[in-house]
Amino acid sequence: MPNIGPVELLIVAVLLAVVLVVVVGAVVAAGKRGRAVSGGRVPAMPLTPQGLHETVTGLTRERQKIHAIKELRRYTGLGLKEAKAVVDAVAAGHDMWSHPLMSGFRPAHPVVPPNAAVTGPDLATRVRGLKAAGRSEQAIHLVRGETGMGEREAELFVETL
Repeated sequence: MPNIGPVELLIVAVLLAVVLVVVVGAVVAAGKRGRAVSGGRVPAMPLTPQGLHETVTGLTRERQKIHAIKELRRYTGLGLKEAKAVVDAVAAGHDMWSHPLMSGFRPAHPVVPPNAAVTGPDLATRVRGLKAAGRSEQAIHLVRGETGMGEREAELFVETL
């Protein structure tokens, strides 16, 4: 059996450490990639106002305010400042729908994906309400979300109402 000296042991230890770092790095990167694709624990698409409310409330309770703000903006078209104000109110224990910024998105005005059954006022009625409240940008976002229209098409739809 050959003699193994301290230099050889050091080389083997360094090689094992490098392999360990590479393996751990690959596992961490795969985990981050999976969360980025799935959005963490955020449901892919709240289908109802209740789904949106549960998503925002749940994320806020889990101290994931940034994700809650992103989801709220994604489904309502609120600006960053406005969405943060709503999420902060939810974190303080208030109901999301009672916030004044959510007046155009009350459960009577559901935010639903394209091809889903719409209950309550039709899209044009909800868009007119948002437009009358000075929320044309949110109206455009609502039209795009429910119809799959491009931005310019949705702008034209909102302008013609």
